[in-house]
Amino acid sequence: MSSGADIYHEMIVDYSRNPVNFGEIEDHDVTFHDANPLCGDSIDIDMKIDDQKVSDIKFHGKGCAICMACTSVLTEIAKGKSLDEIKNIDKSDVLSELGLEHLQAVRIKCALLSLKVLKGALYTYLGSHLENTDAIDKLKAEAENLY
Repeated sequence: MSSGADIYHEMIVDYSRNPVNFGEIEDHDVTFHDANPLCGDSIDIDMKIDDQKVSDIKFHGKGCAICMACTSVLTEIAKGKSLDEIKNIDKSDVLSELGLEHLQAVRIKCALLSLKVLKGALYTYLGSHLENTDAIDKLKAEAENLY
C-alpha cells in the first residue's frame, strides 16, 4: 500500500503532465501574468466573470511540476466561486490539496505563483469596475495586505 506522500507525489506528477483547465479564454473578462524567474515558472490566468462568479478559468504558461500542479488545483478550487470567495482563498487551500503544507522554502514560490496570479487577476478585475476614489483606495489597501 502507498503512503500518503506517495499518493501526493503521484497527484503532482499527474497534474503537471495533464493539467486541468489548461488553455486560454478568448473572450475573458480579465487576464493576469506573473513569473518566478528563479525557477522559470511563467503563468497567465484568464477568467470569465458572470454575476460576480468565476464562470470559467483557464491558465497557460510553463512551469515546474509543483507550479503546474498547484495551478491546476487552484483553477479547480476557483471555478464557480464568487469573487468574495476568491478573495478568501489562501495558501493553505492550495498546499493542503497536494500535501505540500511542509514544502521547503525554496519551492514555496513555485507552489504559490498561481495564487499570486489569481489574486492579481481578481484585484485587476475589481479595480476596473470601481468608479469612486474611496472604493479604489479601499481596494488598494486590501490588495496591499495580501502578502
